[in-house]
Amino acid sequence: MKYLVALLLIAASAPAQMRVVAQPGKSPLVAFRVVFLAGSAADPVDKPGVAYLTAMMLANGGTKDMTYRQIVDALFPMAASVNAQVDKEMVTFSGETTVETLKPYYRLLSAMLLEPGWREDDFRRVKDDAINALKVGLRSNDEELAKEVLYTALFAGTPYGHYAAGTAGSLEKITLEDVKQFYHEQYSQSNLILGISGGFSPDFLEAMKKDFRQLPAGAGFRPRMKLPEPVLANRAVIVDKDTRSVAYSIGFPLLVTRSNPVFPALLLATTYLGQHRMSGGVLYQAMREDRGLNYGDYAYIEYFPRGMYLMEPEPNLARQYQIFQLWIRPVEPANAVFTLRLALYELSKLCKDGISEADFERTRDFLSRYVNVLTRTRSAELGYAIDSIYYGIPDYAQYIRQSLAKLTRDDVNRVIRQYLRPNRLVIVAVAANGQELKKQLASGAPSPITYNSPKPEAILNEDKIVEKWPLDLKPESIVVIPAGKVFE
Repeated sequence: MKYLVALLLIAASAPAQMRVVAQPGKSPLVAFRVVFLAGSAADPVDKPGVAYLTAMMLANGGTKDMTYRQIVDALFPMAASVNAQVDKEMVTFSGETTVETLKPYYRLLSAMLLEPGWREDDFRRVKDDAINALKVGLRSNDEELAKEVLYTALFAGTPYGHYAAGTAGSLEKITLEDVKQFYHEQYSQSNLILGISGGFSPDFLEAMKKDFRQLPAGAGFRPRMKLPEPVLANRAVIVDKDTRSVAYSIGFPLLVTRSNPVFPALLLATTYLGQHRMSGGVLYQAMREDRGLNYGDYAYIEYFPRGMYLMEPEPNLARQYQIFQLWIRPVEPANAVFTLRLALYELSKLCKDGISEADFERTRDFLSRYVNVLTRTRSAELGYAIDSIYYGIPDYAQYIRQSLAKLTRDDVNRVIRQYLRPNRLVIVAVAANGQELKKQLASGAPSPITYNSPKPEAILNEDKIVEKWPLDLKPESIVVIPAGKVFE
């Protein structure tokens, strides 16, 4: 798109200035995405969670002139809201309104972001909500918990090494002054990507840009991002929790983002292995359809939080570093070791044999259409355009389609061999009786499976290989952590 190319040129020539993504149109709706590159990676080392509390104070607190209750009451008749999303690199404030309510909605939105009230009662409420979200919300969600523990294990010792919302202990200690200091240091024009889409006028856009120029020009100092430590051998983290099933998240750091030329090939490979919520993936077929082991089996090369609630990923979760990840959930404890072996077996087959020509064509055809689904709403299209500025690429859907059209099966298989691996993994399991699972994983003993109904001979023969598939886990490479200690 012409507007995106122009903005990329502006961003390259003037990186210290506010960047704007404007998508005018005739829609009766107007979507806002105000993105600050001031996520949890910018947290002070000793205060993880400051970025999160800052964003929550802006989205769920009052302004200088209005209390939070007054803001909620004002938004209600507009059927509108202001939402905040906090990730490692990006903090996103988003919302939609109609053309008729555009001006009053924007007055509230801009006041919330530019003139926060910083009330102590708001801060206590926001902090309590954040702590409860960790202790009750995240710890009660096995799938999300496994995923976030995997990320913290892979990025330990780096700015990505803590959960975006921090830890319960750190949140308790953070003060309102800490939050205000973070806001004044990091919420700057140089960290801002201002996005708007829909039925707005040129005059409205200019007024909005003028308003946000009230922010400081440049952000505070941030140290250079540290590379994650390489995973040299398989290791496991078991979160011991009173739960009925086992949830797995398995992966390794992947220093490939959308800006890397091999990204489309890796995207195709992981889509073939297990596209989120799609039944055509190899993992889904082998685990759910052929064996009835569980519900969902997917693969990712980009962060995908809240996956159990979503069909597609949300935009504005752009990161400098990503991971390759397998998400296996939920698994009956009796089949936990076999299921893990099956996941590693299928990954090993992909790395060894690659993708057939027929599967390559089928997956490429699916992806070429699926990318259009990701940007089917104005807000999503706006979000992906902002992410493209972050990564320095053209319009995402166009970029993927054009790249896929040029790909060959040999290209994809070469990238698979270069970037994917069936060993040197971190395996996270959320399970009851963690010490018992540790013994099973470390023993290397076969883990045969039994079925309640007959299975084809080919499946049974393959099971004999899978039940002995090496896990390469030693007792000292498996850590068991009580769930109550996670993100404490």
